[in-house]
Amino acid sequence: MSTDRIRLRQEIHALYAREHAALGEAGTYRQLDEARKWDLAPTLRAGGVVVFPHAGVLDCGHQIAAAVNAALDSGADRVVVISVIHAFSEAMDQARIRVANGGAPADELYWGIQGPGIEGERQEWRHDHVLISWRHFWAAETKRRGIQGPQVIERYPYLAGGKPEQLPGIEELARLCEDAVIVSTADAFHHGIGYGWPVEESLAPEAGGLELARKTLEEGIAILAQGDYWGYNQHCVRAKSDARDAGQVFRYLRGPMQGEILDLTYTDATGMYNAPPPTWVAGALFNWQLTA
Repeated sequence: MSTDRIRLRQEIHALYAREHAALGEAGTYRQLDEARKWDLAPTLRAGGVVVFPHAGVLDCGHQIAAAVNAALDSGADRVVVISVIHAFSEAMDQARIRVANGGAPADELYWGIQGPGIEGERQEWRHDHVLISWRHFWAAETKRRGIQGPQVIERYPYLAGGKPEQLPGIEELARLCEDAVIVSTADAFHHGIGYGWPVEESLAPEAGGLELARKTLEEGIAILAQGDYWGYNQHCVRAKSDARDAGQVFRYLRGPMQGEILDLTYTDATGMYNAPPPTWVAGALFNWQLTA
């Protein structure tokens, strides 16, 4: 792993720690209570999927909290979190690029599904920040309710490559999901100079950026709803979305679905990438309901 990637990963973890500390217990419960404006437990009970972001918790914590509330209110005994895993190494990134360029996922070392209880060399999920805030709100809400809560199983697919049905471990994951509710996570639109957008195309959130984000996210919803897994993979490349694998997997597991954006906000990322503005990531709460 390059020094720059190690530094970025460390800085992201430090940022999460600072933001959770700033939120505190009272702020955490405020966000969980704010999230009560959405009742998404019926979606999960019916086999749908709630997708939450993993950007700055001070900006989108209420969206994460909505997924936590939904999972706990669903009455399920098991919650499967189908998560993003970030390419925090050059080798992971190059593998993702090769697959996006038409390479065979099966040729790649990182092809498959990671997660707790899965043995093997591939344990990159252990160092990822992606579910830190999910775990934070889950711990707070189960403590407040005085319950242990249902079993939570985290799974991290990588390199679905338009063929999620071929991922090693997908059959085991399907069995885990049979009697479970599914939530997933996505930061589905990264935008601006720090993310490699041309200066002339980089928009501040309030100056057309969020409108572009919504349009782009809705395009991705339409592609995934059709079950066009390769099209969705390539959409995610263009949108700089980290959801390409998780999205393909939950759509494959649950079948025909239709998604909608319930809430859209953003986190400024200029400091993290030491880049000029605009550099930001959209935070969105998605509700995916079965259509068949």
